Amino acid sequence: MAHQIPDDGTLLPIMEEFYTIQGEGYHTGKAAYFIRLGGCDVGCHWCDVKESWDAELHALTAADTIAENASRFPSKAVVVTGGEPLIYNLDYLTGQLQQKGIKTFIETSGAYPLSGHWDWICLSPKKFKGPTTSVAEKADELKVIIFNKSDFEWAEQHAKLVSPDCKLYLQPEWSKSKEMTTLIVEYVKNNPHWEISLQTHKYLNIP
Repeated sequence: MAHQIPDDGTLLPIMEEFYTIQGEGYHTGKAAYFIRLGGCDVGCHWCDVKESWDAELHALTAADTIAENASRFPSKAVVVTGGEPLIYNLDYLTGQLQQKGIKTFIETSGAYPLSGHWDWICLSPKKFKGPTTSVAEKADELKVIIFNKSDFEWAEQHAKLVSPDCKLYLQPEWSKSKEMTTLIVEYVKNNPHWEISLQTHKYLNIP
């Protein structure tokens, strides 16, 4: 039977929840509780969590329960990711988390309008479904995955969509990291408005 997901965001399809170290971008190295929502129609061929795409595979969980689970850990920071988390209304979940004194972070392709109350928005746009203006304008961090040489120009196009205060990161796609990291290093040396993001959690062999 298909999920009946309420529009108010009180029930969400959770693929997994876990406490770990943030591995990418501006907050690399910090402890955080990750909430991975099921459901995505962006469909990146190099996605490393393709099992998240089908929301029907993941149990609906009360947002109150999710917030309670997150509050049990020492770090009062939650990263909501997916899948594509903005498929869902995240106002209620983020409200519950913030009432418990937990900072809220999101990692999103930006393909859907912004919902939720966020302390930090990481926009990681995908070629298959571009970001909405509502997300791009409020992004604190732009993280572009570099899969081939043409992605540098694509990254610059998206840098024009975010605010001047937004942090800009280039991150090598993991399966091509040796080749792309060398190119990224040279690109950032020549274009220092960008910084390098690495998937340090993969080097550390943690979730």
